[in-house]
Amino acid sequence: MPQGQPIRLYCFAHAGAGVSSFSRWTTAAAPGIDVVPVLLPGRDTRRREPRVTGRRALLADLLRTVGPPPNGPYVLYGHSLGGLIVYTVTRALREAGLNPPALVVVGASPPPDVTGAVLRHARRPDEELVRALGELGAVPPGTARGGVWERTALPVLRDDLRLAGALKDSADRPLDTPLLVVSGRDDRLAPPELMAGWRKWTSGRVVERTVPGDHFFVRGPDLPRLLRRACHVVRRTADRAPDATLAEGRTRPQERNSR
Repeated sequence: MPQGQPIRLYCFAHAGAGVSSFSRWTTAAAPGIDVVPVLLPGRDTRRREPRVTGRRALLADLLRTVGPPPNGPYVLYGHSLGGLIVYTVTRALREAGLNPPALVVVGASPPPDVTGAVLRHARRPDEELVRALGELGAVPPGTARGGVWERTALPVLRDDLRLAGALKDSADRPLDTPLLVVSGRDDRLAPPELMAGWRKWTSGRVVERTVPGDHFFVRGPDLPRLLRRACHVVRRTADRAPDATLAEGRTRPQERNSR
C-alpha cells in the first residue's frame, strides 16, 4: 500500500446503539489508523430515516452511505449485532468481486448458527424484554427503568433484533478471510466458549482473545489497544497474502488455525 496511507477501521455497534461507543476511538486513534464508525439509519443524526431490518436493505444502505471498499487493505470491527453485520458485508463483497477486508474482527457476538439469549426474548412485551435484558447484562450500566433509554433505544433495539435474526437466517457459508474473535471475560451473552464457535465460520486463520469486561467491553480501554495492534500488523503485512495477516506479532502465541 502507498506509504503514509492509513488503514481504515470500520466499526459497527451493538443493537440499539449509534456510534457513541467509538467516539473516543476517533479522537485517540493511533497514527496510521483511520477509525470510521458506521451509523445505521434510525438513530442519532439519522434518527428520522427508516431503520433497516433485512439483509438487502442493510447492504443497499451501506453502499449508499459508506460506498465501495477501499482499494487497499482495511479492517472491519463489529460488536454484538455488528459482528453479524461485518460477516454479512464481507460475504457480500466477495460475492460482488470487490476488495474484501484484510481482517474481520467480531466482538461479543454469538456466531451465526447460535441463537443468542437476547434473540430468544425478542418478541416479549417491552416490560418483559427490558427485565430479561437487565438480567442478562444487556442493558447499559446505570440505565434507569422507564427512562430515556427505554423510550428512545428500545424501539431501535427491537428492529435491530429483527435485523440480527434476518442476518443469521441468511448466513450460508464461511468467510475466507482472517478472523479475530474478541470476548469479554464477564460477558454472559457471548462468553469465550460460545465465541469459539466462530472458528468454523471462516476458512482463514482464527485468533481468539479475551479482554476484561462484560458485554459492553467496547467502552473500555483494552479493545481499542487490541485493535490498534491488529491494524498495525495488517499495515506491516499489506504486501503479503491476506491469510498471513495474523501470523506475526503478538497474535502468534495463541493463534488457532481453523483449517
